[in-house]
Amino acid sequence: MPGKMAGKRGLVMGVANERSIAWGIAKALADEGAHVAFSYQGEAFGKRVEPLAASVGSSILVDVDVTDDASLDAAFARLKDEWGTMDFLVHAIAFSDKTELTGRFINTSRGNFANSLAISCYSFIDVARRASEMMPEGGSLITLTFEGSNRVTPNYNVMGVAKAALESATRYLANDLGRQNIRVNAISPGPMKTLAGAAIGGARATFRHTEQNAPLRANATLEAIGGTAVWLCSDWGACTTGEIVRVDGGYHVLGMPQPENL
Repeated sequence: MPGKMAGKRGLVMGVANERSIAWGIAKALADEGAHVAFSYQGEAFGKRVEPLAASVGSSILVDVDVTDDASLDAAFARLKDEWGTMDFLVHAIAFSDKTELTGRFINTSRGNFANSLAISCYSFIDVARRASEMMPEGGSLITLTFEGSNRVTPNYNVMGVAKAALESATRYLANDLGRQNIRVNAISPGPMKTLAGAAIGGARATFRHTEQNAPLRANATLEAIGGTAVWLCSDWGACTTGEIVRVDGGYHVLGMPQPENL
């Protein structure tokens, strides 16, 4: 039987390796019948992404620097030549100087603040504008966020501010694009053992803490996040937009750790 995403085409941005959240999403979409294109930045990441793309039957890989308009224009021109239109886009791109993801937020530098906001937030606005022009019949845009946008998380620092901006951008984009039948949502997993997550100081301790205290006593899996993305990208998500969908074992509802961990 055809999957929930049969006949739909879209771009997944931000796959670094097989442990990436973006890969969990891409695989789930492909398993449900979607045609998936991949972006990467630089030759080294391209070599990692190529076999993953091949494993889901994709031959469309585009090298993209989200800080370069010409690079973005070329990537979307390639997609337009290949497909003409698209149905979904997954934005899983964020960056901050690793040296500023430890210690105190107050020590954030001006340069890293601007760079973190540009790559982690503005890039979603930039790709949303380009992708929406290829969605004449509507579609779905998804980005990834984290609860550190709303609650102070040790060492998350400037990324918390960037994710707060990203969540606000999600709501504004949802309003702008709703009249075109384009939904815009963010998925907020808990801590994950990914390449990006490892850059944050104390990542292992944070992962253990959330796993021990979340109501489900578990952190999110790539499969759970991927399934959420399938819902949001498929026709089943037709009336959901502007949402921050949490996939974190319920950790976000807590006011204190579980009694046994106090």
